[in-house]
Amino acid sequence: MAKRGIREYDAKKMLSRSLTGYEGMVALMDPQTDPAELAKRKPWLKQKRLVVKPDQLFGKRGKHGLIAVDKSWDEAIAWITERMNKEVEVSSIKGELTHFLIEPFVPHEKEYYVAMRVGPESDTIYLSKSGGVNVEELWDEVGTIEVPVGEYLEGATVDKEVERHFEEKDRKMIREFVMELYELFVNGHFSYLEINPFTIVEGKILPLDTVAKLDDTAEFECGDVWGDLEFPIPFGRSFSPEEAFVNELDSKTGASLKLSVLNPTGNIWTMVAGGGASVIYADTITDLGFGKDLANYGEYSGNPNAEATYHYAKTILDLMTREKDPNGRKKYLLIGGGIANFTDVAKTFAGIIRALKEYAEKIKDIGVEIYVRRGGPNYKVGLQRMRNLGENLGVPIHVYGPETHITKIASYALSEQRS
Repeated sequence: MAKRGIREYDAKKMLSRSLTGYEGMVALMDPQTDPAELAKRKPWLKQKRLVVKPDQLFGKRGKHGLIAVDKSWDEAIAWITERMNKEVEVSSIKGELTHFLIEPFVPHEKEYYVAMRVGPESDTIYLSKSGGVNVEELWDEVGTIEVPVGEYLEGATVDKEVERHFEEKDRKMIREFVMELYELFVNGHFSYLEINPFTIVEGKILPLDTVAKLDDTAEFECGDVWGDLEFPIPFGRSFSPEEAFVNELDSKTGASLKLSVLNPTGNIWTMVAGGGASVIYADTITDLGFGKDLANYGEYSGNPNAEATYHYAKTILDLMTREKDPNGRKKYLLIGGGIANFTDVAKTFAGIIRALKEYAEKIKDIGVEIYVRRGGPNYKVGLQRMRNLGENLGVPIHVYGPETHITKIASYALSEQRS
């Protein structure tokens, strides 16, 4: 699972499609947004008092003075204009403010808390009558419901917890709210979903602040639930030219191509097939004691064609071979992956092989050793072509099939560096 944060705007749009009684009046402004056009599409912006806040995957906005409450449309626009594209520091991280969420101001008396989290053996639901900014200080008042893997959320279990925490007049509504929310949580492949706080106004539950993370590897089956959303980069980060190129490449294919440059001077580079496998490789390299030397993180998956894989591999090879290791160490390239179900290994390897041929002289000059592990359709053909490539180019390429554990090549490669 690759846990990726989404904007509060997108989370609330999903909530509005799933929760009874929640209309989901939300608007998003970025540097390209025309306020007049936005107000024309969403007339309520000029009809209601408003709340405005940045929507860039960071919390504690109130504590940093980054929430405007009970504003008119003109006041909201003035507040946003004053802060748009300005650098701020939030929890020791500096970044530009570029996206702002606008929604109706909701006067309310009580604030409640609900959150849901995926765990290795069960999903956990957290519920409390004491929500808001101080929920962590009142954590002993938070109730929990465990839903073991493979089981369903039982209404009776929810009833028991709701009765412990909420007034009788609100229990039925909150019970239905929790059941609907958990159904969205499961169907939308959320890894984390928090509404803190939510409140009750005129017999309706209204989410006020929402934090959400999704399993981005589930995109192929969650299109109807997610709608049109993007996975924004974390606050304070910006794409390097290479990351931006791969991101653009990813947007033009039905496959998945991801790249994050962690340490350009690192000597351990990966080219991993599969979102889950990419996490496993990064964890293994870190567990072996070489996390600080890991240069990149990413994946190619979803059966990308040879051309897309070529451009992806070329981008990584270009980064890896720009200069020798500053400490004189050998560099390692791990071309790994699990046993594919439908990805044609020979076809995707064709793109990687093409890139390796182009960069062969740089690879030899820099001092790169390559380790390959893969299985799946046509894997024998793909692996043999890799062996032949190493012999023809005079580049050390060590090739392993599905008989070798998925991450064993990491320990093979790094055992020499450890010694």
